Amino acid sequence: QVHLVESGGGLVQAGGSLRLSCAASASVFSLFAMGWYRQGPGKQRELVATIASGGSTNYADSVKGRFTISRENAKNTVYLQMTSLKPEDTAVYYCNAKFLLNNYWGQGTQVTVSS
Repeated sequence: QVHLVESGGGLVQAGGSLRLSCAASASVFSLFAMGWYRQGPGKQRELVATIASGGSTNYADSVKGRFTISRENAKNTVYLQMTSLKPEDTAVYYCNAKFLLNNYWGQGTQVTVSS
């Protein structure tokens, strides 16, 4: 079992920045593909960004150029740097870890962007 704990959410004005962190309990964290997803009010959960074990990244079109995903394997942590935040980025952000057939989720952290 892998436990994921997100932190760094909060209330920010439009145009501001936040950095989310996700700490994982996995002993082989470096082998996991990590990702950030979000679920806005009344919306389905959607992919925000992913980073593979080798470091390649993928972003939703809506966040390209504004968000950056990164990982620090020595700390078992993945980050999501969010800049130029918009009210439509308001959502609960979830950390995800995948390895082979295993798929794990964190409890989520709220990000609210005021206009």
